[in-house]
Formats: sequence, structure tokens, C-alpha cells
Amino acid sequence: MKKRALVIAPGRGTYNKAELGYLYKHHADKPEFISMIDEYRAGQNQTTITDLDQASAYSIKQHSRGDNASPLIYACAYGDYMSIDQDKFDIVAVTGNSMGWYIALGCGGALSELNTTKLINTMGSMMQESLIGGQLIYPIVDDNWQVIEGKREELMRIMAECDAHISIELGGFIVFGGSDKAIKLLQKALPTVQERFPLILPNHAAFHTSLQKPISDKALELFSSDMFNAPTIPLIDGRGHIWRAHATQASEIYDYTLNHQVCEYYDFTKAVQVGVKEFAPDCIITIGAGTTLGGAVAQSLIQIGWDGLACKDDFIKRQESSEPIIYAMGIDAQRSMVIA
Repeated sequence: MKKRALVIAPGRGTYNKAELGYLYKHHADKPEFISMIDEYRAGQNQTTITDLDQASAYSIKQHSRGDNASPLIYACAYGDYMSIDQDKFDIVAVTGNSMGWYIALGCGGALSELNTTKLINTMGSMMQESLIGGQLIYPIVDDNWQVIEGKREELMRIMAECDAHISIELGGFIVFGGSDKAIKLLQKALPTVQERFPLILPNHAAFHTSLQKPISDKALELFSSDMFNAPTIPLIDGRGHIWRAHATQASEIYDYTLNHQVCEYYDFTKAVQVGVKEFAPDCIITIGAGTTLGGAVAQSLIQIGWDGLACKDDFIKRQESSEPIIYAMGIDAQRSMVIA
């Protein structure tokens, strides 16, 4: 009997040093798909994703740039999506974190492979060229992934004082966006926790904030709604809204994708929670390079007590069982349980 699966696509920060070579390692059997992206990028006088993936060493300067990271992560994630054994899994819905929304559009059939490539490459390039503002990440949970009482209210007060904004609700974390000045003020104002936070994200702009309005305006001029289709699989966006096959207008998903999604905060936490509540999956499959998404997904589930999960220890025990709740395709042992 097939397992019902919610598929989740990753955001910009998931192809890191440990992931160098991921595309070739797992997707050398998809030459037509990879060549399509390489040829498109060559036509834009950009480094091919093959050359980026096969570089002799990982470079933060090169690999974390929006114009390089975005299409590379898309190729890894969409390649993973194509590798899921659909004789074992019934994909009931697709969502994603931040840039993962664009990947979800491709997975769900709302965009063709070429149009997904064009959208992701163009948006990543425009973001990199302008690099308006920055992002900073900070936890709202303790070491056992339980929400700290009063922490959100404290962070909202400090955020307002620094003129920053919520960019992404990311499970046990909030990603803040703002001008360079606002992010530096926020970094100074927030107390240091877990020896890592507050953490400014390199090569990231103030995504999903009103500062990106010029990018949204330009994208709406460059792209038209006729490149979009109604999805073949339900998609869950950054508001927790579900786009269904027979209840989606191309013009509406186009407007959301290039307007609201660019300029308003992205609630990944809610997207995950809506996904499990509305579609009752047996498991969740995270696609694409990297393993960082698992924690944010688990924290989102813990916040609503999904399937008895109340803390980090509960999640770890569940993952060690014969029926894990999350299969991360970036982890070889879990990947082997998902692919054909």
C-alpha cells in the first residue's frame, strides 16, 4: 500500500560545502534536464550548474550568490522529486520554503521545467544584482524545540525598535529582513544564544519584505500570467493557502507568486501545518541538497502536537523507528527508502 506523502522543497541556503557534487552524485541519470538548465544559463553568459556543482572546492562567494545558488538548488530538488518512487508514495501535496515555492510550482505542474528555470534564474539574478537589505535568523525555541514563553513578543518589540520586518516564519526560528542598517541594529540588540545566534545570512537580501517591491514590479513586467497553469497536484503557499487543480486561475497564482510572495512575509511554519492538517500524510519527504529543513519541519509539527510530537526527543525517537515521519533525501540512509 502506498504511503501518502507531503513533499517539501528547500530555500536558498541549502547547498553548502557538504553538498558540493550533489547534483552529479544523484542526478547524472537526468542529462536532458540538466542540459536544459546549462544551455539556458550559457545563453545568459552565466556559469553552468554543472560547473558549479563540479567545482574543485566550495566557494561561499560563488555558490551562495542568488544567481548561482537558486538554479543549482532547483536542479537538485527537482531531480530529487523526479527520483521519488511513485509506486511506494502517493504525493498528496507540495510546498516549499521561500524560494522553494518556485520549485513547488515546477513539481506541481503549475510551471513547465523550462519556465521554472527561467523564473528561478531570473529572480535569483535580480535579487543578487540589487541585494536590497539583508536577513538575520534567530530562535524562538529552547534546546528541546519547545517554544519559549514570551520570546516572540520580546522579539517583535526589538524588531520594531530596529525597523526590521519578519521575513520567514521557519518552525523554531524567525528570519528577519530589513535594510543593512536595520539588520546590524538588530544583530546588536538581540542577546547571543546557542553560541550562534543572531546569525546574519550571507548573500541574502531582505526577501519577503516591502523592500523587494522594485523586484516585484520588474518581475511583473518581465513575466506574464500565461506561463502559469493550474497545478496537477495541490500546492500550499507561504500563507498556508491551497492551490488546487480545478480551483486555480493562472492570473491569480501569477499575481501571488510575483507580488505578495515577494513583498510579504513567508509563513513556512503555517504551510507545513496546513499540509499535514488538510492532507493527513503518512510521511513528509524533503527534497533537494542539504538537511537543514528537517528541523524546521519538525518544529512546525511540534507546535501543533502533530501525531503526538511534543518535543525534540519525541521527534528523534520517531525518526529512529521503522516509520519515520520525515524522509530527507539529502541523507543517504533516508534517501534509499524513497527512491526507486
